[in-house]
Amino acid sequence: MTRDGSHGALGLGLALFSAATFGTAGTFADSLMAIGWTPGAVVTFRIVIAALLLTVPALRALRGRWDEVRAAARVILAFGFVAVAGFQLFFFNAVKRLDVGVALLLEYSGILLVVAFLWVRHGQRPRGLTVIGGVAALAGLVLVLNPTTGGMDPVGVLWGLLAGTGLATYFVISSRAEDALPPIALAWAAMVVGAATLIVLDAVQVLPFHMNTGDVVLFDDHVSWVVPVVGLSLVAAAIAYASGIAATRLLGARVASFVGLTEVLFAVLIAWVLLGQAPGAVQAIGGVVVLAGIALVRVGDSAVTAPAAEAELVQA
Repeated sequence: MTRDGSHGALGLGLALFSAATFGTAGTFADSLMAIGWTPGAVVTFRIVIAALLLTVPALRALRGRWDEVRAAARVILAFGFVAVAGFQLFFFNAVKRLDVGVALLLEYSGILLVVAFLWVRHGQRPRGLTVIGGVAALAGLVLVLNPTTGGMDPVGVLWGLLAGTGLATYFVISSRAEDALPPIALAWAAMVVGAATLIVLDAVQVLPFHMNTGDVVLFDDHVSWVVPVVGLSLVAAAIAYASGIAATRLLGARVASFVGLTEVLFAVLIAWVLLGQAPGAVQAIGGVVVLAGIALVRVGDSAVTAPAAEAELVQA
């Protein structure tokens, strides 16, 4: 698959759409945890229901193509264990010990792992514009998240860095444009693996599991707990993962990972709209810096990425 101008534009649009849908997760999850749901319950419902929602369209996409599923078994298992179940487990364990802003910064250190992987494994050294854009994007992210300067729990930092490896795994595996599996089929198969893993983790109490069926506060009103659960499962998981995989195949892992930083910007805007949590001036400035950095990464990457090189790049 070539990544010409039209593919790049489509990939960028899909990546922003995926980031926006991923960005709804925090608001939906917060409303559930405010009434006593544990992170383990939130993420298990999110992934299990998402897998169920994707089943019918994925089976239709896979009609007569089950040999491709068997051929991609290792990729599916890695994606499901690390980029779905492991990623969720690592991040929520980080949040238990660190401020959310610090945990998110550590999680998004995964984009540096993507750059390093492509450089070391495939010899794709980042150009100056890519480096400058990456530094700017991360600096903007610091302004948006405004992490505290207090002491850090070293175990929490370790969990956060592991979450970064989950994020990097998501982008690297998603960028494998040569894989025969349609994005929606890969997302579904990985969700099934992730859901099974999370259920086991809940059963052995690695993830504390508690839920209730009280009303939650969304849209400045009290609504059923079903509303955020559907939002988490359909919007922030099923749609987000499928569109994100498709976007990364078009953009490549490096650019897609930096565009993924806009998830935080969308999360801030969504919290503003749904919860009335207005961003401050520093956050607004940080958002502009993030977008400028992403633009530089995109320009730097497109200047050196030829279709043939990208086809080789994504092969493991």
